Amino acid sequence: MNERISREQATGRTGVVLLQLGTPEAPTPGAVRRYLAQFLSDPRVLDMPALGRFLLLHGVILRTRPRRSAAAYQQIWTEAGSPLLLHGQALAQGVGRALGPGFEVVLGMRYGEPSIARAVESLERAGVEQIVALPLFPQYAASSTGSALERLHEEIGSRWNVLPVRTLPDFFDDPRFIDASLAVARPALERFGADHVLFSYHGLPERQVRRSDRTGAHCLADGHCCDAIVAANRWCYRAQCMATTRALAAGLRLDPQAHSTAFQSRLGRTPWIRPFTDEVIPELAERGRRRLAVLCPSFVADCLETLEEIGLRAREQWLEAGGEDLLLVPCVNAAPEWVAGVASMVREAAGDGAKLAEPAAAVEPQGP
Repeated sequence: MNERISREQATGRTGVVLLQLGTPEAPTPGAVRRYLAQFLSDPRVLDMPALGRFLLLHGVILRTRPRRSAAAYQQIWTEAGSPLLLHGQALAQGVGRALGPGFEVVLGMRYGEPSIARAVESLERAGVEQIVALPLFPQYAASSTGSALERLHEEIGSRWNVLPVRTLPDFFDDPRFIDASLAVARPALERFGADHVLFSYHGLPERQVRRSDRTGAHCLADGHCCDAIVAANRWCYRAQCMATTRALAAGLRLDPQAHSTAFQSRLGRTPWIRPFTDEVIPELAERGRRRLAVLCPSFVADCLETLEEIGLRAREQWLEAGGEDLLLVPCVNAAPEWVAGVASMVREAAGDGAKLAEPAAAVEPQGP
């Protein structure tokens, strides 16, 4: 039996890889340690000299953090496994159904499993002719989008037959992402009756934001550097987060005094982008706010940073500060509007490559 994929079968088939950050295999110290070792060995994440990164990681972080992080993962882990992985798989399956038989959709994790290598292997076996890559990070950061794309290109480039790749850009203000986020947020906010909405994004070290500024003179130079997207801050994570807030606040018709933006998950002693979520929360309580709703639009899937950091820890902090209630608004996850939005993005990126002309009859090569 000839197991080779015929040219007629292969031509026109588009592979789609949805790129996510990753998750431990289990909520145990050992599994978390393996995950953190891979994650924090990435020079785009800990952007410091290799020796210093090794000493910090193996001399400090991996000695203490795995046990604490495992305890946090245990609070949000489900019987079926990691929420991030489950939402990613559901999204891939939904997008695959929406796109139809001309596409093969897989999930690829930058760290952990299913790995980017496994995703590329799966697409190769499916006989795709091109790959569309969608990093599932709404706002660009070199430590997330940049790292995932670098690894994807390394993996594809290591093959003898190097498939063409079309990469979808960051979608921080793409109407399909904004509309899907609004579709999830509106009913939740209407039921809850918040008197303030906080948009909480993952943080970044200030040095990484400044490094994205090609002019070296715009990002974090003053309090208005993120008021609009311009050439200098095209790659600025903080500016893109602020643009996402503006789009969502407009869609939700929020009064300027009834919403704010902050950044969570800072680590270490180096300066991180401000304001900090854990400092904004008690300030809002002091201002008399009682019912706080939190959206986390730097994530498309609920995960440790949303479910545990905001849903549990930030909620506890809010109640201790005098707040009445806190609502964590779900991420877009695999909501129908987001599935449709991703499918639309992929079709747009695939372009004519998804509709290649039927080839002439294949000719079997002659023997020597």
